[in-house]
Amino acid sequence: MSLRKSYINLPLLLILLGFLTQARCDNRVQNIPYVPVNFDVNLNLPTYNSLNFPGAHIYVDGGSKGIIIYRYTLDDFVVLDRHATSDIEMGCQVNVTSDGLTINDNLECSESKWLIIDGTVMQGPAILPLHRYSTSWNPPILSVFN
Repeated sequence: MSLRKSYINLPLLLILLGFLTQARCDNRVQNIPYVPVNFDVNLNLPTYNSLNFPGAHIYVDGGSKGIIIYRYTLDDFVVLDRHATSDIEMGCQVNVTSDGLTINDNLECSESKWLIIDGTVMQGPAILPLHRYSTSWNPPILSVFN
């Protein structure tokens, strides 16, 4: 009985592994357009008075399609871009629903829903969360930036 040695062509194997790591089921990674965001909100001003209470939200200009500022707790704020992630190219704008806990886009877009406390998807076809901006809280000033 003779033993045969089998050799693997190493360069061919490396090329094959390279192609396999590049293959993806959906290579369309969509991101909302980058818009510099850097502003302060003074909660002592009448325009922002509603944000003095947890569970309140307001809309402000900025970002890609506008911004939602939501006061989660006394010390925590969530700031989300209003650009729907269900289909970035459509450019749909999201709104907070009447329950104040969810965000949705309209029927013409996708009827996706996101959770206001962090922007995660609750109902698709959207698979990406809403874009969240960074915040810094130094009462009464809330700084919002990316």
